[in-house]
Amino acid sequence: MTTLTPPAIGHFPPASRRSAVAPFIVMDVMAHAARLEAAGKRVIHMEVGQPAAPAPLVARQAAAAALAAGGGGYTAALGIPSLRARIARHYAEVHGTEVDPARVVVTQGSSGGFILAFLALFEPGDRVAIAAPGYPPYRHVLSALGCEPVLIETRAEDRHALTPEQLVAAHRQAPLKGVLVASPANPTGTMMDRAALTRLHACARDLGLAFISDEIYHGLDYAFPAVSAVDIAAEAVVINSFSKYFCMTGWRVGWMVVPPHLARTMERLQQNLSICVPALSQVAAEAAFEGRAEMDAVKHGYEENRRILTEGLPKAGLTRMLPADGAFYLYADVSDFTTDSAAFATALLEAVHVAATPGVDFDPFHGHHFLRLSYAGSAADMAEAVARIGDFLKRR
Repeated sequence: MTTLTPPAIGHFPPASRRSAVAPFIVMDVMAHAARLEAAGKRVIHMEVGQPAAPAPLVARQAAAAALAAGGGGYTAALGIPSLRARIARHYAEVHGTEVDPARVVVTQGSSGGFILAFLALFEPGDRVAIAAPGYPPYRHVLSALGCEPVLIETRAEDRHALTPEQLVAAHRQAPLKGVLVASPANPTGTMMDRAALTRLHACARDLGLAFISDEIYHGLDYAFPAVSAVDIAAEAVVINSFSKYFCMTGWRVGWMVVPPHLARTMERLQQNLSICVPALSQVAAEAAFEGRAEMDAVKHGYEENRRILTEGLPKAGLTRMLPADGAFYLYADVSDFTTDSAAFATALLEAVHVAATPGVDFDPFHGHHFLRLSYAGSAADMAEAVARIGDFLKRR
């Protein structure tokens, strides 16, 4: 038998340049919190957008029945036809908009949707506008695919949403190929009303830009009902997921609504990249739509958590937060206490065992002054978090 000797470390092929994306810092915070928990500490998790509630009971029952029947094999690349039809019906029920099921693509969570959308719409080198603060994997995935994310600083006077004027200015600097928006947004929780979303889309259309709408937090709206780009533009690419409103993060199932001419494109990409979304997850997802009453009760819990934080944190010392219109995040200004939100978040976790995500994960411009606090947990944890944060700030 021939024994092969591994080459010295220096002789291994280097990682590709496109793989040199920044880490998703929230996952590092989770790992730090897990080490503390392994040492016996009780950590209050406010770092990740992870609903404390489980998937709807009807979804779990449907998955159990499917598993007992054999679990299923490959499905059609675009998704189980009945699930695609149910998603289309969802838009008629919630938005009063008719959607052809042929335009629906079932994806590996919203993350899989972003990869499919970016591959379908953009070439290497294309510039794509996104808001700052914003969800980090937008820019990381774009970079890994060879595109150039163009971060546009949002302003308080615009409710931290992109404006047509900002989009035109960025396009004049160097031509853009697309724009991605999110409402409700992560990490800010702010939302765009129908007029604002319509104006931004009209501007993108006039500039000839692809328009992608991340609607993963739809259903979790408190200030006013969320508006879908499906209602506004047939050529928009809409990305959504069962992860947040339906509390199905680990099931890894989401969806897109795409223009008719892109459906076959998405199908070809999905055939090659993942074949299909797991059958059990799709069965559970279809059933989840019948669990909306249960999920609305969970949403009311988030509203109570939001109240606890927005009333309690100012008394504890965090007096400046962005408007929490939707989702389940507060984006808090900690500049009275630090100019290094990463170090501040680490100290908060180690001192009082509250895990929060530093704003530098979301915003390279001003994120060192902010923390993102998720209120997707229990009311009891939120109340205790306020007390712990208050104790921590007294020591600063």
